[in-house]
This record gives sequence, structure tokens and C-alpha cells, in this order.
Amino acid sequence: MLVLAAVPDLQFRRLRGAVAPRFAVAYAATWDDALETIRGRPVEIAVVDPTLSGLASREEIERLHVLFPSLRLILYTLMTPQLAPVLLSLGPCGIRQVVLRGVDDHPDRLRTLIEEEAMHAASYRLVEQLAPALAALPRELRWVLEDAIRSAGGVQTIQQIAARARVDRGTCARWFARAGLPSPRHILAAARVLYAHRLLKDPGFTIEDVAKRLGYAQVKTLQQHARTYLGLTAGEMRLSLSTEQATARIIARFLTPALALTAAAS
Repeated sequence: MLVLAAVPDLQFRRLRGAVAPRFAVAYAATWDDALETIRGRPVEIAVVDPTLSGLASREEIERLHVLFPSLRLILYTLMTPQLAPVLLSLGPCGIRQVVLRGVDDHPDRLRTLIEEEAMHAASYRLVEQLAPALAALPRELRWVLEDAIRSAGGVQTIQQIAARARVDRGTCARWFARAGLPSPRHILAAARVLYAHRLLKDPGFTIEDVAKRLGYAQVKTLQQHARTYLGLTAGEMRLSLSTEQATARIIARFLTPALALTAAAS
């Protein structure tokens, strides 16, 4: 999982040292850099400092919240008299955690906060919703598949799944067949469509942003997958389905064992 650090350099280095190697940390020196990183890379948690531009301000953090409401935000800053009213005004932005530099930013606390926020990130919630449909798979394979879903776009073939599970391709395919599930290619593609649906609910993402972020070489491939797995274009699924409805549709059509063999054969 990728964490964005829109904070001064000292805080960035302290954060990176606390959460590596489990979490990768992308540094943003300016708010423009932060926006560009969020749109182009799979950021799910943003650690931000209201004083990043040199003056204590709430506007840029409020902007992030409006554009990307699914993004988890943590404030990491140095407390000053000028900052106090800014912190109070950020309450409506859904920020649940504030870390003060030099007061409570021990590496163990930083690591714990990131781990806690990760459990609420979009990719983790997606895995939770798909978990019952994948329960029939062997535990080791399920772990590999869940990790692949969390890093949407990084793993896309049965060969890659088999290699990570340390089995041959044939054994991997037989496990999916015994569970009555379609091939990993179908499952990962369907999961990417669900992840795209979640991102498209954020007004700050364009369809092009989402395609790039999820590793699609072309937007038309995302459009094709959206039609295949949800029966809608990317624009239509953005407007017409809730997260719960989209997940239920894919589980019913592709991950229910009674129907999955038909999907796998198509």
C-alpha cells in the first residue's frame, strides 16, 4: 500500500523510517505534487501538514477531502499558536488522527496509525467484501489473491498468482476449479473494475486517472472490463451503482460457484 507524505522533509524521513518496508511512502513537497501523485499513483492514505506551503492553512486539505473523499487523511505537524484554529476548522474533513512532531511521533505510534488507517482503505474494504466468495480456496492461495486485489493492476495472470503461491500453473488452476470459481484472470479483472468504481465515486478522478492508476495501458480496456463485469460503461457505473450494488452484482455474476464455471468457460 502506498502512503503519500505531504509534509516537510524531516517528517517525511521520520514517517518513512517508521513504516518501511511494509508501506511505501511517496513524498510530495508541494500541494500540486500531492494532487499529481494521488491522481497518478495508488495512494490510499495521505499524511499531510497544514503548514506544507509555509503558512498554516486549511484550504488545501479541505480541497483534498472534497476531491478524494475515499482517501484516508492523517495530520502530522508541529504545534504552533497559529495552527490551533486551523486544526479546529478541519473537523468536517473526516480526519480522525493528528500527530504532533516531537511530541507523539515515536516510530511505533506512526506505524500503528498507518496500520489502523490501512484497515479502512478502499482496497482492504474490497477484500473484505469479496472474502466470502473466495473462502473455498486454500488459505495460502487466498492470501496471495487477496494481496493481489489490494495492489490492483500489479498481478493479472494465473502464472503470476501461481508463482506467488509457489505452485505450478496446473495446480493453481485445479484449486480454482475445485472451488467452483473462474480463473484468477476473471477474478482480478472483476476486482479491478470494483476498485475503479470506488475511485470514480471521488469527484477528483477522471476515467483517465483511474485507468492509469490501476495499470490499464488504455482507457478502452477499462471500458471493456466495465461492460463485461458490470454491464455498464465506466461513466455509467460512476453514476448509477452504489459500492454495495456493484460488489453484489459482480459476486452474483462471476464469483458465485454455481455460476462461475459458466463465466470461466466464456
